[in-house]
Amino acid sequence: MNRRNFSVAACAALTLAMAGGAMADAAYPAKPVRIIVGYSAGGPTDLVARMIAVHLQTRLGQPFIVDNRPGAGSNIASETVAAAPADGYTLLVAAAPLTMNSYVYKKLKFDAVKSFTPISKLSSSPGVLAVRPDLGVGNVKELIALAKKEPSKLTYGTTGLGGSQHMATELLQRLAGVQLTHIPYKGASNVMTDLIAGHVDLAFVSASGAMSFLQAGKVKPLAVAGPQRLSGLSDVPTFAQVGFPAMVSDSWNGLLAPAGTPPVIVNMLHAAAVEALQTPEIKAKLESLGAIVIGSSPEEFRGDIQREVAHWGEQFKNIKIDTQ
Repeated sequence: MNRRNFSVAACAALTLAMAGGAMADAAYPAKPVRIIVGYSAGGPTDLVARMIAVHLQTRLGQPFIVDNRPGAGSNIASETVAAAPADGYTLLVAAAPLTMNSYVYKKLKFDAVKSFTPISKLSSSPGVLAVRPDLGVGNVKELIALAKKEPSKLTYGTTGLGGSQHMATELLQRLAGVQLTHIPYKGASNVMTDLIAGHVDLAFVSASGAMSFLQAGKVKPLAVAGPQRLSGLSDVPTFAQVGFPAMVSDSWNGLLAPAGTPPVIVNMLHAAAVEALQTPEIKAKLESLGAIVIGSSPEEFRGDIQREVAHWGEQFKNIKIDTQ
């Protein structure tokens, strides 16, 4: 075969390959899709994932199955998705620790920016400082006084080392000048269970996952780590209102795919996810839980991740924790 004929044949093969890829993308999804969640069932990230999964299944005609892989600060789930084929059949619903974990764990098998294709930030929810009901404190001032009286005696639960709950409590300790003892768990639902049972004294909980417990008095909310009071907890002040304006903690959830996922699949999933967030049922459910509906574009979500990775790099310089 001469050079010209070889070039023609190569171009034809490339064209056929591209056409085949486009046809495959157009047929997506042709089988069930897994949505990996790095936290236990029943927690705020799991709740968001399951609401989105139901709509994606209805909209795209294939089962979207939520697969909980808790542990290691959500790294097990992130590593699973980062290593999966970039074909749209393995997705990740992540939370804020995705952008923190590179500063907490020494050897990660993924990069928060490079290993994923962002699809959309789904929702955001401020943290709420809550205590066990029988702790005997009625507000932040009384909690701080108790913590100063008995350093390191009070315990706080989190979803894991270096996660948003852990970092929020580290910040509170620094701002208030107190010492608390950290008890890490595998998921938010486990934290809430032990907080209700009185096995830990306090925790920053996500409004979107804990609203029913907060409203029912199962645990006592002391302050909201956001810019305004929550409609479902109108009598609970913000930290700014009790003298700690720098005490801010936000927990988000977002949908991602492995790096290199074809744009046609990303755009299809983005459109379906945003459509889900705009349905009256899902929007009302999220808002009733104290969450803010986002539905950002893939480009906006990528920018958010890049900015947060840089932000947490600076924060971890000020808050020293033992890395793993």
